[in-house]
Amino acid sequence: MGCAGSSQSKADGTVKKIRKPKPWKHPQPITKSQLMQLRDEFWDTAPHYGGRKEIWDALRAAAEADLSLAQAIVDSAGVIVQSADLTICYDERGTLLFINFLKYQHIMYKYVTEVLVETYVFLSYFYCCALQIHLAGAKYELPKYVLSEPTNLIREG
Repeated sequence: MGCAGSSQSKADGTVKKIRKPKPWKHPQPITKSQLMQLRDEFWDTAPHYGGRKEIWDALRAAAEADLSLAQAIVDSAGVIVQSADLTICYDERGTLLFINFLKYQHIMYKYVTEVLVETYVFLSYFYCCALQIHLAGAKYELPKYVLSEPTNLIREG
């Protein structure tokens, strides 16, 4: 997008490739159906944490896809991947904010007529200034349980 911090590129020019999270353990063993319930609850509430719904939708699709498809999804959605395991991402688009303000500068001109009567004229000069601010994109934090299964998952029989 033109800013040094708005690109997915590393210093060597390559895009950060995503990967599955490292093996992790849930605080207590859970079943596959409990894991699916946790995931559904997270995705139902995720847009309320802020950010854009279409980015949340893209992240969900990426979390549920294989790695090569997940990479294509985040790339096409404009997601900046901070952590290669997708646990921390940003919205590339961010917010472009324009602040317009007027600065008044009053200049007094003194006119002296031929009959020595002084007349003062106030002229207002309007200086229109625009301040452009590019805010960082929204932060999207994904828990590991939506990205992979825990090592202590109980297989239902």
